[in-house]
Parts: sequence; C-alpha cells; structure tokens
Amino acid sequence: MRQYDRFKRAHPGCLLFFRMGDFYELFDDDAVTAHKALGITLTERTKGVPMAGVPFHAAEGYLRRLVEQGFRVAVCEQVQDPKEAKGVVERAVTRVVTPGTLVDDSLLDAGESNRVAAMVPATADRPGALAWAELSTGAFACAELPANELLDEVARLSPAELLLPEGTEVTPTLMASAATRAERAGWTFAPRDGGDLLRKHFGVASLTGYGLADDGPAAGAAGALLRYMLDTQASMAGDAGLRHLQPPRPVAREKFVAIDAACLRALEIERTYRSGGSEGTLLRALEQPRTAMGRRCIRQWLVQPSRDLAEIRSRHDRVAALLESDQAGADTLACLEGVQDVARIAARMSLGRATPRDLAALGRSITNASLLAQALPAGAAFEGDRAALREACVELGGLARLIADACVDEPPSHMREGGLFRDGFDAELDESRLLQRDADSWLAKYQEGLVERTGIPSLKVGYNRVFGYYIEVTNSHAARIPADFARRQTVKNAERCVTPELREFEVKVLGAERRSIDREQRLFADLCTRTAAMLPQLQSLADAVATLDTLAAFAATARALGHVRPEMTEAAVLRVTGGRHPVLERTLGRRFVANDCDLGPGDRDQTATLALITGPNMAGKSTYIRQNALIVVLAHAGAFVPAESATVGLVDRVFTRVGSGDELHLGQSTFMVEMLETARILHQASERSLVVMDEIGRGTSTLDGLSLAWSIAEQLAARGCRTLFATHYHEITSLSDRLPRVRNLHVTVREWEDGIVFLHRIEAGRADRSYGIHVAKLAGLPREAVSRAEEILESLAVHSPATTASPPPAKAAAAARQMDLFTEYLPHPVVDELRKVDLNAMTPMQAFDLLRRLSQPLKKG
Repeated sequence: MRQYDRFKRAHPGCLLFFRMGDFYELFDDDAVTAHKALGITLTERTKGVPMAGVPFHAAEGYLRRLVEQGFRVAVCEQVQDPKEAKGVVERAVTRVVTPGTLVDDSLLDAGESNRVAAMVPATADRPGALAWAELSTGAFACAELPANELLDEVARLSPAELLLPEGTEVTPTLMASAATRAERAGWTFAPRDGGDLLRKHFGVASLTGYGLADDGPAAGAAGALLRYMLDTQASMAGDAGLRHLQPPRPVAREKFVAIDAACLRALEIERTYRSGGSEGTLLRALEQPRTAMGRRCIRQWLVQPSRDLAEIRSRHDRVAALLESDQAGADTLACLEGVQDVARIAARMSLGRATPRDLAALGRSITNASLLAQALPAGAAFEGDRAALREACVELGGLARLIADACVDEPPSHMREGGLFRDGFDAELDESRLLQRDADSWLAKYQEGLVERTGIPSLKVGYNRVFGYYIEVTNSHAARIPADFARRQTVKNAERCVTPELREFEVKVLGAERRSIDREQRLFADLCTRTAAMLPQLQSLADAVATLDTLAAFAATARALGHVRPEMTEAAVLRVTGGRHPVLERTLGRRFVANDCDLGPGDRDQTATLALITGPNMAGKSTYIRQNALIVVLAHAGAFVPAESATVGLVDRVFTRVGSGDELHLGQSTFMVEMLETARILHQASERSLVVMDEIGRGTSTLDGLSLAWSIAEQLAARGCRTLFATHYHEITSLSDRLPRVRNLHVTVREWEDGIVFLHRIEAGRADRSYGIHVAKLAGLPREAVSRAEEILESLAVHSPATTASPPPAKAAAAARQMDLFTEYLPHPVVDELRKVDLNAMTPMQAFDLLRRLSQPLKKG
C-alpha cells in the first residue's frame, strides 16, 4: 500500500490502475469512483479500505469507458517477474491514459482525429498561441493568434483535451470549446523553457528552421504540450518513445479558408445542427474513403479548405484524371482497400504499443501501396503522387518482405502465448516447437505403456496449469496403482499421480514452451524496433495514401452524383448554374430543384455582390444560401461540385449567421448569440469573404429587428463581400433601388384554392408575402388558432384610400414602399399621423425617430 500511495501521489488527478497479478486494482476514493463510473463491484481488501478491480485482459474496454467520461488514468504495471521478486514486486507507471493522448485502436475512432492542445492566452502586448498534436499519428502543429481568433481556433479544432496555465480564467466560451481541460504549471508554458525542451527533443540548435521563434509564444505552447506528452507516455523506452512525433509545424493560416466553429455547425459539415450526429452532414453525403487515413484527411480538407489556387487546381486535375479512366479509378479503389492505418500503426510501434496484428497489417499495407502506385492513371496529374509512393515503397519493400516471410497469415491478437512466427523463420524457435510437438506423440506412447504395465484400461495422462502433467486412475482401480506412482491430488472418483519419468518430461516440455514464447517475444520486439527505425518513410507513405484516398472519394462522388469541375479564379465571383444542395440531393434525387447564383466583384458595371432573398417560410431560402456556401467549401477542398457549371473565386473566410438557439450555459439569449455572430462578421469580413445571413433580426421586436437587418445589409453591401441575405423583412428590398451592389431575389410559390404550392425556384425580384399562416396550417396548428390568426392579420392590414390624382409611377411606388414599412404593423391613429408627413423626403432613420415620438402616447392604450 505504501508503493500504491507513492504512485498515487506522483499522479494527482488520475485514477490509478494498479496491476496485481491478473487484475488492475483501485483503492480508496479511486475504487468508489470506478464503482460508480463502471458499475464494477466495490469490496474491501483491508477493513475500511474500499477496493475494486478489472481483469487485465479486459482493461482496454474499461479504460475507454473512463476516458469517454473525461477521466485520466495512470496505468501501473508489474515490471518484475514475481518469481524473481524478494518482497514486493517492482512496479512502474508505464503510461497515463487521457482523452487527448490515446493511441490504441480500441480507444479511438478510426475516422476522426483525436487531438490534445495547449493554449497560451493573449496579453495586451503579445498574441496568444495554440499548439496541438495527435499522438496517435505524430502530427504536431502550432499557431500564434490574436485574442479574438484564439478561441475560434480552439473551437474549430475541438481538442479532446486542452492544457491551460494554472490560474487561467476559464470563461464560458472556453469551457465549451474542449471536451476536457487540464491545468499545468505556468512555467511549462514559458517560451524559454518550452524552446529548450523542443530543441533538446528534436536535436536542433534553433527552432528557426521549423519557422518558429525561439522565444515566441508558440514555442511556449508547443513546449508545454511536448512536456505533457512525455509525462503521460512514460515507459521503459524513456523519451525515445516519442520519436514518431514530428517537429511542430507553424500553420500558415493565409493558405487556408477560415471556417469558424459557428460556420461548421451552421453548414453541418461534420455534425448536424440539432442532433450533433454525422448522418445528414456534408461529410456523410460524400463517398467515403477506403482507409482510416483517408477518412481523417477528407474531414480535414472540408473543415480547413485550401486557399492556394495552384493546390486546388492540382486536386481538381487529379479528380478529373480518375474520372476519365473508369478502370484506373476501380483499380485505385481496390488497392486502397488493402491499406490499413499505417500512420497510427507506426505511432504504436514507436510507443511500444503495437500488436502482432499491427505488424502483419503493416506488411500487407506496404505491399498494397506499391500496387497503388501502378494503378494510378497515367499522365502528369499523378506524377508527384506516383513518385512519392514509389520512393517510400522502395525503402520499405525489404521490411514488407521480412514481415511476410516471418508472420503467419492469421496472427494472434497478443504475444502472451506466441503463435506469430512461421516455422522455418528462426532455428532456435523451431527447436523449441519441435519438442512441444513431439510431446503429444510421447504422451500417447507413454499412456499406452502404462495401461499395458498396470492392466488399468481407464488410466489417462492429462495436464492442467495448476498441477502440470499427471496420471489419473479411477477409484475402482485404486488398489492396482503401482508403488512408483506418487499421489499428487485426489479428485472426485479418481486419484492423480506422477512418476519420476513424467516429472522429467514435464520439465523438458514446459521449459521448451517457455523458451518458445520468450523467443517469439524477442523476435517480435526486434521486428518492431526495425519497423520503428523507418518512421519517416512510414509517415510519408501514410500522407501519400491519405491524399490519394481522399481524391478517389471525390472522384467516386462526382461519378455517382454528376458533380462537375468548378472553374477556380482569383476574381471575387460566385457564378453557379443549376446548383444543388450536396446533402439534400442524396435524399431527394431528381426531385431536388436546382437554382442559379450570380454574385460578382461589386463593381457598379458588373454583377451585384449582395443578394436579398425573400419568400415564404419553407420555400427554400435557407437551403439555397447553404447550398451555395457548401459549393464554395467543396470547390476549395478540391472536390467537384453539385451543379451544371460553376465559377468560384477564391475566398479568405466563410461566415454564416443561420439558425436560432440560445447558449444558456454562456449566459446568452438567442438574440445575443445572433448579434455576437453578426458582430464577428462585420468586424472580420473582407472583400474576399463569403457571408451567409439567414433571417437576421428575428429574435427581437419587429422594428428593432428591421432596423438592424437594414443597417447590416447596408454595411455588407458597402464592404463588397459576396453575401446571400435571406429575410422576411420585405421593406429592405428597397435597398436595390439606391445601392447597385444589391440585387433582389425571391422564391416562387403559387396560390391554389386556399393553400400554396412551393415551387422552390429562385428568380429575380421581390416577394410580396411570407405566407406564415399558410405554413402554420401545413404544420398542423389547430383550426381555431389559424382562423384567429387570419382575423388578426386582416385587422392589422391598413390600406391607403384611393385618390383621384395619381403621382408619377416611380414616386408612387417609392411612397407605397415607404408606407408599407409602417402600415403593416401600426394602429390606425399612428398611421393617420404618418400620412401627414412627406416620407419620401426622410431617411429611414428619420422616419424611425418620428415613429418613436408618435408611439409614446399609445403605450398605455
């Protein structure tokens, strides 16, 4: 218990899995916690000391359940053979399992990255920094960011675990940005200490070769993260156990389209908005890559699309090449099927966590990767990929042949009982195995001789792990047991005995079995060491396969759904003909109504940059604006797009303000969330951005909402960023009369008898009604509620009396639109007062001021 207590104090905040024989035991508060979290039996070893345990062979399943609940677990192993121990067996904590440092397949989602991150908060005179790594693959990156972008990046990465300096204020936003948080000593985040550790670990004199300043905030964050990973992966190999970790790579954010967490959620790229599941997302709408590496890569490309025009066009070229040759595409997919998760297997090799099946899978994967290089379409598009694959496979070919020669076709899941290596691979192993195989024939002959000598026909020679080999004689023949048989055990209806000859055989055979297992374990360790020595080549191979798998998935999607290659340009345009929503077309097929989109650079002589979209609820406004945003994301990711044709200008960011929902845990109402997201857009959107706004201002009073929506639309139009602005405030459509950058679009419907038919077509012009009551009727509101709503609407509708003198048509139309701004909502006395005023001579803000003054006496009425 003193030994247990020492390890427990060395790992505060962790549950301690303490190996005792065939179980991992937990004591005291840890036992109570595990009992509640896992439902395992709670008992006592010593009076007053709670204890609970799990079998060591089933520990991974229990670890997964604990990690999913946010626990950190220190695993303490027996590092000495109990037979050699004098007193308490030596033990050591060999690893700390935390949500962000998982490496075992049983604990990970194969298609999703599992990151751990460290954050240095920004100060008044220095930017903040963020470093993140994926221990299961060795990826390591960092970035220096201003305060207003730091939490956005944390939320986008969604790390499984976030490290913070002690004393960091955990705001509600920060609380929501990561699954688990852990505080570390502040000095570990210091640039000097972090830089020293990084230089020592990677064996360099300066970090400038990696693009990092030796004393910058990024070095502090990366150093703190490296120290944490070294602490949690403590093993017999020491620091060398992290040799698979790549040097920290500064992320050049200007090379990627910025998509914040709100946009990812609104566009449902990885998770659906309401359920948080993957079904119904853009990710699931695409054909899935064949490998785990490809599934992680396609996710990364979609959430962080490229802004590099040459890189985007190169991806499009390769997708087009795969589409041109059906045979090459089919051969490529067939080869990819046989490639396992090379990146994570290589990491487990480095960390000493690999299994026999990992080793065999790696050998097969290298072989299939070499075939993949031959299967790629001919031509210049894949020249770089083909060269990268061949270079890696040439260096790894010897390893693949060695693994194939050494390992059986169906390897065991662990090395506790051997069984991995083929006969003929190792002479020492073959000798031990021969003794074991000869044992069966020797025992059969020995039993036959004993039966003949004793005259006991039921005599049998058997074996169990407790007593070893024995001779069993039933009680009915007990009197005939020879004198040289030494009794070892009495069981029901029989006696078990041994002879000197059987004891000698047991020593020889069991020694051979132990020697055989020991030899296999040494051979396995040697082969893993040779494999780990080729980590750079394995990581290059993994990157190449992941890229090709993602491109093959893009090509398969384009072939299955009729997607086309977008024309990418530097010009700030978005011209889509026959565009479709990539998710809904999967479910609706040909019933989906395609629509065009035309947004230009904002020059007065060219297409408008802001489209005001009006129309009824349920008609398709939200679908239209989202589908165009998704088309832009797909095009920048390197995929073909769901349209008849598309010209997409590069964007620097994609912003969205769609949906409604409060953030009660952050103390934010629905309208506050809406305004916060809108404020971010107005502060950060540039002429190169794409902005999607859906029904802004609906979370407050009608006039406040209309005022805000009007002003926001003006701001975005003046900014010149490509904007899709869906609204039910029809009054805003008058902006197109005085702002050439604004164009009106509406969704068409047809009234039929007492209902409406949605046509889902986007056409130029304004909508005159929102048909909200019709939609309520379709939703099944009680008839009484619908009828009453129609009566109230009729009483609120105020119409201008007919006049004999007709003003000029243009002026009359303008006046009518200005009056519509107020008459739809106001009581008659106020409208009468407004008719005395020349609204055409007033700005909208002056009109609102007048309205407020007129409304004061009516508040009590």
